[in-house]
Amino acid sequence: MPGGSKKAYSIVSPIFEKISAKYKNIPCVNYIGENGSGHYVKMIHNGIEYSDMQLISEIYFLFKKLTHLSNLDISSIFSNWNKTELNSYLIEITSYILKKKDDLGNFILDNILDVANQKGTGKWTSKNSMDLSVPLSLITEAVYFRFLSSFKSQRVLASSLLFGPARRFLNSSKLSIFIEDARKALFFSKIIAYSQGFFQLKVASDKYNWNLKFYNIASIFRSGCIIRAKFLNDIVKAYEKNNNLVNLLIVPFFQNILNNYQSSLRNVLKIGIENGIALPGLSSALSYYDAYRSDELPTNLIQAQRDYFG
Repeated sequence: MPGGSKKAYSIVSPIFEKISAKYKNIPCVNYIGENGSGHYVKMIHNGIEYSDMQLISEIYFLFKKLTHLSNLDISSIFSNWNKTELNSYLIEITSYILKKKDDLGNFILDNILDVANQKGTGKWTSKNSMDLSVPLSLITEAVYFRFLSSFKSQRVLASSLLFGPARRFLNSSKLSIFIEDARKALFFSKIIAYSQGFFQLKVASDKYNWNLKFYNIASIFRSGCIIRAKFLNDIVKAYEKNNNLVNLLIVPFFQNILNNYQSSLRNVLKIGIENGIALPGLSSALSYYDAYRSDELPTNLIQAQRDYFG
């Protein structure tokens, strides 16, 4: 994702194109824009990556805690999902991780400490969104959840002091419906995550005068990137038609999916909440969707309070 001098890029581009990942023989590298725009696009890529990983982990945890599905069963579900509209690198490797065993025959995933580290790019993305007044809620929740995971000793103590609802396994007769709802909920939420990331790119491009080509950015994400996914092709098509889109959510293709899948996300969240399972990514996706589609919000009261106390 090179940025900076276009003249300099023209000199090194043959090398970059030669060594880059390819999507259908097309190099997944191109000139991004002036100054630090290339690094910025990479930062946003990583922010989307944070949210994508968070959403997948929440779906996995629902299966793990509320069903009798084994790691191999869950692996098979993700493997099957990778043949659908959810096809992506992260879905693919999740199916591999779930079935991986050590030399003693134990699932490796079950022995990994539930503390997720981070290198800072998600945090940078979130911090910059606040500078730009961009509602990057889902990606920010993913960053916060990693922070929260690091307080392991406090969580262990709190688990014996703070109570929630008793968890109940799903009735086996409803399992297939739940799995399909989970698939739709995950895809719905992934669309929200990617739309938030590209929305921030649009605002940054306007503010910093980068004139970013979003179809170009989505194109190079399609191979060699952690967030590479089948539906990036649909994002490319959307921006090829209109590079000045204010938000991917208003594109008819994505409108149709969101309208049809939103009830599945509500069903999944209802089950998670009733069983006391934290689902900040999925919850944030729905809250953002409901707020974005609202022609009226309760913020008039917030403004009135501000006016009152000056």
